Amino acid sequence: MSKEHKNDKKDQIRQKMIERQSEAKLVRKIVLIIAIILVITVGAAVGGGYFYIKSAIKPVNPDDKKEKQVEIPIGSSSTSIGKILEDNGIIKDARVFKYYVKLKNETGFMAGEYKLNPSMTIPDIIKSLKTGKLEEQLVFKVTIPEGKQLEQIAGIIAEKINKKPEDVFKTLNDQAFIESLMGKYPDLLTEEILNENIKYPLEGYLFPATYPFYKENPTIEEIVKPMLDKTAAVVNEYQVAMEERELTVHELLTMSSLIEEEATAKVDRDKIASVFYNRMATGMPLQTDPTVLYAQGEHKEKVLYKDLEIDSPYNTYKYPGLTPGPIANAGVMSIEAALVPDESDYLYFLATSSGEVLFSKTLDEHNQKKATHIK
Repeated sequence: MSKEHKNDKKDQIRQKMIERQSEAKLVRKIVLIIAIILVITVGAAVGGGYFYIKSAIKPVNPDDKKEKQVEIPIGSSSTSIGKILEDNGIIKDARVFKYYVKLKNETGFMAGEYKLNPSMTIPDIIKSLKTGKLEEQLVFKVTIPEGKQLEQIAGIIAEKINKKPEDVFKTLNDQAFIESLMGKYPDLLTEEILNENIKYPLEGYLFPATYPFYKENPTIEEIVKPMLDKTAAVVNEYQVAMEERELTVHELLTMSSLIEEEATAKVDRDKIASVFYNRMATGMPLQTDPTVLYAQGEHKEKVLYKDLEIDSPYNTYKYPGLTPGPIANAGVMSIEAALVPDESDYLYFLATSSGEVLFSKTLDEHNQKKATHIK
């Protein structure tokens, strides 16, 4: 190779190195510029977020003392309370309120009607909602225990408002009354409650809790509304779990009611739920005694073999799957058991006279326990 050719080769290599160095410098400059932009952007976002949150915590209008009447329903979460306050112009941002409450670990908000104004700070609003301005004006409370049926609930309501239980029960099952409530609670009270096999459309939908009332002689609708609000709030907390199990609200409350009626103080509701789901998966009828009593409309200590013959879609000895609707109201523990049952192979359970519940995988095992514990 000639000397001249070698020099040309070196010049080409040198030129390529210069180009690469130039390219590397350009890349480094671009990276540096992008990094600077990112730092500025993030800084601006953080700074902007800081000033936004700082502003959102302050009163909406320090000079506006005009009071607004704001109603906080029974069972409202911090999220829903924040939305109500924002919609009424009492706070600037519901999300900021939610996280403020969470970070401060604020709890114990009381339902009721409050007089609030846009000049109030978030701490003042929280203090007002926790102390309950209307506590002194409480007229009466209605306590609905877990596992109660609609007819029993009607009796509890009737006693508080000086009406006949049968009149309250009649109103609770009135077609126009039910359709009116369905219009107000479309996501909770669906067409499923109007199934022709349903005994009482509102059965299982009046959540067990204690409800305060602040006026004399409220209407039955005014008494029922907080109960439906509470059910809607509770169900809303489990939307994701319901979707995972592919359950409608009606199916969830129905399964929960069966668990509630079979549960005792000593029982593991998760295991009862697993038995019901295992039976449904294999096509076995649920065979749960409370459904037979509900079909009969009776309250008895013991179900006899002749009782099992009643021809009703609520009789789970005759018809497989869930009952047409709930047979009672269920508490949170039963609802959670219906959504997250225990993983087991159990197909049978037996309640003893002491309240203990024994679980079995086979019929032979079940019958042995039955012979030992049921006299």
